[in-house]
Parts: sequence; structure tokens; C-alpha cells
Amino acid sequence: MDFEEHAAKPLLEAAGIAVPRGLPARSPGEAESHAAAIGGPVMVKAQAPAGKRGKAGGIRAAGDPAAAREAAEAILGMDVAGHRVESVLVEEQAAIAAEYYAAVLNDAASKGPLVMFSSEGGMDVEEVAASMPDRLRRAPVDIARGLDLASARAMLDGLDLGAGEASAAEAAAAETAVADTLVALYRAYRDNDADLLEVNPLARLEDGRLMALDCKYTLDDSSVKRREALAKSGSPERLTGLEARGQALGLKYIELDGDVGVLANGAGLTMTTMDVITHHGGRPANFLEIGGEAYTKAKPALELVLDNPGVKCLVVNFCGAFARTDVMTGGVLDAWEALAPSIPAFFSVHGTGSAEARTMLRERLGVTPYETMDEAIAAAVAAAREAGEAGKPGRADGRETGAATGREPDGKADGAAGRKAGRETDEAAEREAGRKTDATPEREAGGEAGGKAGGAS
Repeated sequence: MDFEEHAAKPLLEAAGIAVPRGLPARSPGEAESHAAAIGGPVMVKAQAPAGKRGKAGGIRAAGDPAAAREAAEAILGMDVAGHRVESVLVEEQAAIAAEYYAAVLNDAASKGPLVMFSSEGGMDVEEVAASMPDRLRRAPVDIARGLDLASARAMLDGLDLGAGEASAAEAAAAETAVADTLVALYRAYRDNDADLLEVNPLARLEDGRLMALDCKYTLDDSSVKRREALAKSGSPERLTGLEARGQALGLKYIELDGDVGVLANGAGLTMTTMDVITHHGGRPANFLEIGGEAYTKAKPALELVLDNPGVKCLVVNFCGAFARTDVMTGGVLDAWEALAPSIPAFFSVHGTGSAEARTMLRERLGVTPYETMDEAIAAAVAAAREAGEAGKPGRADGRETGAATGREPDGKADGAAGRKAGRETDEAAEREAGRKTDATPEREAGGEAGGKAGGAS
């Protein structure tokens, strides 16, 4: 769950990290009143759980309350990365001497927290990594020990923190302040079950203080139930109608723009199925897995997949251990018989209960599952391609639509797609579903509106 800037900054403040004085506003008049209450020049910043707000024109400097009102009028209602701006943050401008980048995030490579720091803040960290890699430091953290001051100091060794002509004592004090802030940032990350807690820029002000001019916070979705009070401040996830239905059912369903429906058990197997569809030139229509306790929900899961009008065929890929494949297959068959869909389905069933599942498929649908996942998926991709060429759902080879397909009882391959790709799926494809593949998402450029006199983006 992502949080807008105004909702994320209090977490930093609670950890002892300074932030600008600011207030959220939902109307131009309210923005004007807040600017008057703050006094002096302010920044008016679009509130949306997305990056690149500055580049979208969503951050503006205002020298007085009237200018703050005009800025809010221009920003409210604009679109930022697909999000309609409903509120702005009005906060004091900061006199910036230097800008840094700091973040703590969940790192797939080290399988734990990763602290990142750069002496080049206010710009995309990906750009820093590509053009100035020596100015970006990374430090994996042992969760049993946490981040201590010595480790934070070690990250800063050799970095130019922009102390300029400062004395050795002043430079040492600046380094200590940054190290203290990194320790506090890690503490806030840990205490708030964060997936990501990022400050860009972390500014050193002309008076020597450090201040977080922006904050991006993502709460681990698995912690939402135990962080209910905090989650109320988060930004609701944008869901399609089908995704909202899936959420209500306790199913993780993600709608995509392909035409091959996917129903599998376990996130890893589901992602592998999607990757093999792509490998064979197809496009998955969804992510949907019914692993763990959800394995009894095959019937409502199938209804979700079939209610996507773009689906031209279905891959059902079950591999049972704890989850019994006969229970899952029975739910699919119940739904299939009730809905009577006009698309073909291609089955691959292995593991616990597979003998019973195969018998059910033969007796109730007259088909036998494919011997391998690869065969079933190759068949499904070919069927979707033929249906697309014919301009209608289902098969286009003369076989009756509405019938599920597999290997025919006599062992012959189903006509349109009985060819075998003969390649094994790359083991690396089995990855956790729904996680971010990039260690750090797209960043917004800090201080773009108002330059060094302004705040972050």
C-alpha cells in the first residue's frame, strides 16, 4: 500500500527526522489559508502516490498566499501517472545547501533490508546509478542486528557531502548528522513494516540542519491487517471491477491485456505459467493463483477468469502437494458446467490427487490432461492465435467451441496445438508474484519547481 507524501512524513517526524512545516489542502481557498498560516514562501505539491510529480507540473513555488491559491487551482484535478490529484500539500520552502538521497527497502538479492544513500539527491536514483555509480552506496542489513551508527558511517566513507570550505570538525559533524539520519530512517522502516521508505531529497539546509523534503512510503501489504490505523492514511489501490471482486473473495487476481486465461495454484507456478505463455508467443490475460488455503476456491476463481471478455482460451495448471488437485479440478468442473463457456481449456494436472482429477476430467469433460505443462500451454497459445485470426473467441479449426480440450482419450494430441516446444522453463521464472522487480521504483526529481529555494518533488 502506497502513501501520499503528507501521510508519510509523520512517520519520519516520529523517528526524529525533521520535515518542513506543512498542511494538506483540498481546495484553492484552503491552500491560501494554509500558506498564510505558515508565512513566507511555500511550495504547493500535488498529492498522488506516484513519482514524477514535478515533471508533470504538479509542484509549484508560491511567494505569497495568493500565489499559493493560484498554484492549487492549477494542480487540483490534474492527472499524475493515472492518479487524479484531489489534494495538495502546502509547506514552507527550504534554503537548500546540498541534496542527498536516502532509502531503505526490501531487497530480493540480499533477502533482507537494503539501505541506500547517495550524495546526489533530487534526481532519479537510477540515473545516479548509471552515470555516477561511485556516488551511490548500498548496505544490506542483518535484521537480527539492525543498522548501527558505525555501519551508517562506513557507508559515507569517501563520499563528498558538499561541506565545501567547512572545517574538519564541521565536516565530521555533517557526516555524523547524515549517519544519525540513516539509522533513524532504518528504525522508521522497521517500526512501520515498510516495503520502501525513501527520502529524495534529504536536504542539508544553509543553517546546517538536515531535513526530509519528500518522502515515499510503501506499507507491506501483508501487514495491512495489523496496521489498520496506519493503513487508513494510505492510498486505496486502484482496482478494476474484476480485481475488486477477487479481493472480496480473498483471491489475488490481476487483470492483464492478453487473451490466454490462467488458473494455477501457487504464485511461483502461476508466474511460470505466464512466462511460458509469453515464451510461446502468447499473452496472459491475468494473474490468478489459488494456492494455500485458497485452493478450495476454484469455482469463483474460474468465474473471474471467464468474465474477462478478452479471454479466448484457458490454461489450467495444477500441481498438488498440500493442495489437492482433485479438489481444485472439481471446483473448475462445477463452474465449467454451470457457466458453459464458449472457449477451449487446456489442462495440466500433476501431484496430490491427480489420478482422481484425471478421472473426473475424462468422465465429465471427455478429455485427458496434457502430459506436460509446456504442451498444454503451447496448445492454448495456438488456440488463442487461431481465434484471434478468425475474429471470434474459441477455436477456429472446426472443432466445437465450448468444449474443454486436452489430450484425447486415445492419446492423440488435440488438433490445433498438439505440438511440443521441448524446452524446459527457466527455473529463474519461478519468482514471487506481485513484488516489485526494481529495487527502487521511479523517482521524482526533487526541487524541480522552485529550484534550490524550493522543496522536493
